[in-house]
Amino acid sequence: MARMKPHTLSGFMELLPEEQKKMQRLMNTIEESYALYGYTPLDTPVLESSEVLLAKAGGETEKQIYRFSKGDTDLAMRFDLTVPLAKYVAMHYGELTFPFRRYQIGKVYRGERAQRGRFREFYQADIDMIGDGKLDIMNEAEIPAVIYRTFSTLGLKNFRIRVNNRKVLNGFFALLGLTERSTDVMRTIDKLDKIGAEKVGAALQEECGVEADKAEEILRFITCPGSSKDKLAFLRGYQGRDEVFDAGLDELATVVNYVASFGVPEENFEVDLTIARGLDYYTGTVYETVLTDHPEVGSVCSGGRYDNLAEYYTDKQLPGVGISIGVTRLFYVLQEQAMLSEELLTAPAEAVIIPMGDVRAFAVEAATVLRAAGIKTQVYFEEKKFKQKIGYADKSGVPFAVIVGEDECAKGVLGVKDMQSGEQRELTPSEAAAYINSQLAARRNCTVIRG
Repeated sequence: MARMKPHTLSGFMELLPEEQKKMQRLMNTIEESYALYGYTPLDTPVLESSEVLLAKAGGETEKQIYRFSKGDTDLAMRFDLTVPLAKYVAMHYGELTFPFRRYQIGKVYRGERAQRGRFREFYQADIDMIGDGKLDIMNEAEIPAVIYRTFSTLGLKNFRIRVNNRKVLNGFFALLGLTERSTDVMRTIDKLDKIGAEKVGAALQEECGVEADKAEEILRFITCPGSSKDKLAFLRGYQGRDEVFDAGLDELATVVNYVASFGVPEENFEVDLTIARGLDYYTGTVYETVLTDHPEVGSVCSGGRYDNLAEYYTDKQLPGVGISIGVTRLFYVLQEQAMLSEELLTAPAEAVIIPMGDVRAFAVEAATVLRAAGIKTQVYFEEKKFKQKIGYADKSGVPFAVIVGEDECAKGVLGVKDMQSGEQRELTPSEAAAYINSQLAARRNCTVIRG
């Protein structure tokens, strides 16, 4: 039989155990931060009926979907976590308490071209808060605090949460008589960082058909300098001319005014009038988070307010606000930039017990004591020479080797060896547990990302 060469599909990430431990720690940290703000965990199926999953889809989304038939059933794999949430809330409306706050960390699938940092199968980490009929603006003001807490707990310092409001943009375009061309205008504006103001101005006129004076006004608007409060003052110059604009400005001002109370430092937050986050989906506050040292990466966390979450599934008004962290993309960037902490414990265990001789019963009892103290412990049962057994501990990166020979068994002690320093001491099982825990405390508590 001819053997097939094993391979992984392009755009699908597989990690070695050491990297997988780091990825798991990254996701656990995000999960703990989300839970701290009162979001409850939720899991939804990877597979859905195509008619359910694609109810809100179209255009590029539908082209990228993984879709197939099984018997007479038309199936699709989820391409985000928001549409399945919409279905879930519509199905369980009578059983949920509102506002409903949920977090979900799970894989999604998009058949787009695989490239550097972009995958076809990837983890997203989402939070969403869903209201029943209404959802107070203060919930939108709290979202930057969740983002700040999450990234700070991961160990990141140089990041910026950029915030805008779709009503401000929609109102501004209405003032210029550009409502019907707003999609094309925003696509052009989105290129500002890549091609510069001069080329954006030319493209607005040549590709979007915007008059020269209006193109100049758009550039003046989106490139308004200064702090968030300076930008609010600038926006007030347009106040009183469009109701949608005025409503958006009030909402944006609320977010800015409360951000410090929520514990977000000024250096990690700014109003950015270029951010739109999809013209047809979001209806209020929109968010993007970028790594200031790596702007080429783009947004690593984005989201916003939406008012028609479940319109294809129910006639109830279920407004929501949420964000999503592209976990796989973020991990890829951190790994590529060598930003993941080397202090993280990535070995399969924290201690490996090495029995030498007929001491298995005592070795197992010792392992039980260590595990009861919260120490991840293996027992090496294989019949090998001592050099091979200690070599396993060394190669695996296990911090402590616990040697149990007949002499140790007779005295009721363990030979606890620090694999890094080479120091070895004799301790009772309970003393060994306390010692190992004290030595590992700092490494267990270190951040995922280098300081």
